[in-house]
Amino acid sequence: MTSRPEHLPERLALISDVQASEYISTGLLEGREEVPSIALNKVADELPGDDARVQLHRVRDLIDDAVTRFRDERPTAADAWLAPRLHETLRLSRREAAEKGFWTYLALGVAPDYVVWRHRPEPKADGARGRVARDKFVGPHYKQAFARLWWAAELFRNGSDYRPVVVACGNQDMLNSALRLDLVDHRPTALALVDLMARGIVRTGREVNALTFAVNAAAATLMYDVIAPDVERDGEPLRDWIAGAESALPSPRNTLPEGPAEERVPEETIGRLVGHFEELFADAPVRGRASETAE
Repeated sequence: MTSRPEHLPERLALISDVQASEYISTGLLEGREEVPSIALNKVADELPGDDARVQLHRVRDLIDDAVTRFRDERPTAADAWLAPRLHETLRLSRREAAEKGFWTYLALGVAPDYVVWRHRPEPKADGARGRVARDKFVGPHYKQAFARLWWAAELFRNGSDYRPVVVACGNQDMLNSALRLDLVDHRPTALALVDLMARGIVRTGREVNALTFAVNAAAATLMYDVIAPDVERDGEPLRDWIAGAESALPSPRNTLPEGPAEERVPEETIGRLVGHFEELFADAPVRGRASETAE
């Protein structure tokens, strides 16, 4: 199995897809080979400065703890635990998080072992090794192993409250479906989707897929930001939170961390969309639902 990189520098870095492609071998994707970490770091662009946010070992320690904690469980269980803590540890702005090379380096230079452990499928029936999808290292934000967790935490948190993130990341279909949709950038929409899951109205992967499809389709004619306007976002709490990284303790392991102290979405605004989405879901085709009702 691919193991922890032999060489870990002090600071995080950036690496382009072109540079990364040299190190994403079939052996790595099958968990048989290591990333040549010294060679990789020679071509990576180390992030400048001594900002606490660029210290590599802070995030590597967090990832080590995630693997230890969930080693005897299904790897998918790690997502809901790691997403809020990764977000709180890195303390990125959205502009910084849009830098694809940052996530590529995190996957290849910092934790390729985690990517293989978390995303390699079970061996095939004929005994052939399953391969990690290449896009878990270099894919878009809704597929890449760490970018998908950060963006889930960013889009589903309610101000400083990461509890909705835990609910969203507890269902792989919510991560795989909703993160692709522009509409989850509207906080009341994202939180209304989570509310339906938290209340048990939407539970299975099929139901999540049906819900997100119906909500996205309805967005072609309904403007959710008009039906349920969000509060005006103030950038000051985020800037203060980012600056606070210099004195922040490691992200708590047994309790949820706190995100930036931004204003929460009004409950009545979320509730307005919850009622609407529940009606959309009631009419949405869910494979197997009709037969179950008939029984």
